[in-house]
Amino acid sequence: MNFYQDNEKLRFYLTHPLMEKIVGLKEQGYREAGQDSLAPIDFEDAIDNYDKVLEIVGELAGEVLEANAESVDHEGPHIIDNAIVYAEGTQKNHEAMTKAGLYGMSLPRKYKGLNFPYVPYVMAAEIVSRADAGFANIWGLQDCAETIYEFGSDELKDKYLPRISEGATCSMDLTEPDAGSDLQSVRLKATYNEQDGRWYLNGVKRFITNGDADIKLVLARSEEGSTDGRGLSYFLYDRTSKAVTIRRIENKLGIKGSPTAELVFTNAPAELVGERKLGLIKYVMSLMNGARLGVGAQSVGLAEAAYREALDYAKQREQFGKAIICFPQVYEMLSNMRAKIDGTRSLLYETTRFVDLSKIYNAISKERTLTAEERADMKTAQRNADMLTPMLKLFSSEYANQVAYDCIQIHGGSGFMKEYKCERLYRDARILSIYEGTSQLQVVAAIRFVGNGSYLKRMEEYDNMPLDDELKPMLEDIRAIKEQYVKLTSIMTAPSYPAELFDFNARNAVETAGYIIMSYLLLQDTNRCRCFKTSCENMITMAKAEVAKRLTLVETIGEDKINNYKM
Repeated sequence: MNFYQDNEKLRFYLTHPLMEKIVGLKEQGYREAGQDSLAPIDFEDAIDNYDKVLEIVGELAGEVLEANAESVDHEGPHIIDNAIVYAEGTQKNHEAMTKAGLYGMSLPRKYKGLNFPYVPYVMAAEIVSRADAGFANIWGLQDCAETIYEFGSDELKDKYLPRISEGATCSMDLTEPDAGSDLQSVRLKATYNEQDGRWYLNGVKRFITNGDADIKLVLARSEEGSTDGRGLSYFLYDRTSKAVTIRRIENKLGIKGSPTAELVFTNAPAELVGERKLGLIKYVMSLMNGARLGVGAQSVGLAEAAYREALDYAKQREQFGKAIICFPQVYEMLSNMRAKIDGTRSLLYETTRFVDLSKIYNAISKERTLTAEERADMKTAQRNADMLTPMLKLFSSEYANQVAYDCIQIHGGSGFMKEYKCERLYRDARILSIYEGTSQLQVVAAIRFVGNGSYLKRMEEYDNMPLDDELKPMLEDIRAIKEQYVKLTSIMTAPSYPAELFDFNARNAVETAGYIIMSYLLLQDTNRCRCFKTSCENMITMAKAEVAKRLTLVETIGEDKINNYKM
C-alpha cells in the first residue's frame, strides 16, 4: 500500500495555485538547472520531483513504517551502556528513510538536501505520521536543521547540515524538571572557558524527545545572574563528545517508539548558535513554530489513520443483518470525522504556504536586498503564519484526539482490545494536544489576533476570493456565522470589558475564529474540487452550532459568574 497514492487530496494541495510562486522563489528562478542533476528546470519539473519523492515516502510508510508500528509499540527503546537503542522496527525505519535520502528534505542542495519547500516536506510528515506517529517524532526532528541553517554560522552549517541530510538524528533540549512550558525558568548553565575558547554545559534536561540524538540543540543560561529569557542562549551539542548521561527513558502512555529521556550534562562541550541572549527570544520561538507545524501534520496523519480504520471496520462489521456503516448514528459520526480531517488539513497547508513564503524571502534577503513588494509580501506571510500556527496546533491536535476516540467507539468493544490498531492510535493521539505547547497555550498565543482584528481581516480576504455561483449559498451561510463572530469580538474588545473576563473567554473567541476560517478554506477547496463539498457543508453545520454556543457563553458569563469556576 502507498500512503501517498491512495490519498488524492494530498496532491490537490501540492498543486495549489500559490505553489508556482513558492517553488519559483525557492529555486531562485531555477538558477541551478543544468548545474545540479537534482535541480528542476521549471515548475512542472519541480512538482514532478516532489511527486516522485512523495511516492517513495508513501511506499515506505505503507510497506515499512506501518508494518513495524505494532512491534515498536510493544518493544520500545532501551538503554545500553549509556546509549539509547531504538526498538528493532524503529531502527529499520530509520535505515530505510536514510537510504531513500529522506532526511534534510528542505535543506539546500549544497548541504546534500533536496531543497524542497515546506509544503511537500510537511506532506511527507503527514504521510509518515499516518504510518507511525511515534517514528514521526524521530524523523521530523530534522526540523532542527532549519534552525541551524537560519541562525547558525557558516562553519556550523558546513559541519552539521550535511550530516543531518545523511541521517544524523536531532533533538531540541528545552524542558527541565522545573521549566516545562515556562522556558524562561531554564537553569542548565552554559559557561565560557577563556582558556580553550569553548562553551560547556552543566545541568539537567527532562522530557527530551529523541534524547540521545546525534545533534542536540540545547537552551541554556549563558548570562551569570540572569533570571529571565534575556539570559538564555542556544547551543549545539555533538553526541560524539560523550558528556551526557542518560538518567532514564520515560515510560509513556503512547508514541512508545520515540524515546523520551532525562539527561544530565556534565561539562559538555557545545557551540553557540547565533548570538548570545537570543536563545529563547528568537531562536527557540522560531523552532517552536516549526515544531507546532510538525504537530499539525502529525495530528492530521494520525487522524487519517484512525478514520480509515473506522471506515474499514464499519463496512465489514455486520449487526442486525447489515453493515454498521448503514446506521445513521455511525455514518453521521464518520462524516463528521472526515470533515474534521479535511478542515484541519486545509488549515495545515494554508499555514504551511505562508511559512514557506516567509522563510524563502528571509533566505533570499541574506543574498540580496528585497524589493519593496517582496518585503511587504514577506511581512504579510509572516503575520499570517504567526496567526494561523497556534490555531492549527489547537484544532488539529484536539480533532486528532476526537477522531481517535470515535474510531474506538465505532469498533465498539473490539476497539478496547490490544489486537486492534485503534487503541494504539488513541494512546498516541493523547500527547498531541500537550507537547510543543498545550492547547491552552495555543489559545494564549492566538488570542491577540482576536484583539487586534487580524482573524477578522483574514476572514474578509477569504470572503472576497472568486467563487462559482453554485457555491454562493454556502458562502452566505459562512457570512452569517461571521457576523456572530463580529458580535462576539465587539463584546470582548469593548474598552469596559474586564481583562480577566477577556482571558476567561479567550478559547471561545479563538475557536469561533477557527471554525469560520476552516469553513472558508474548505469552501475555496470545494471551488477547485467538488470532492470537498460534503466536508465543507458539514463543517459549516458544525460551525453554526459551535459559534452560536460560544457567543451565548460570552454574552452570559460575566465577572459575577467567574467565581463559579474558581476552586
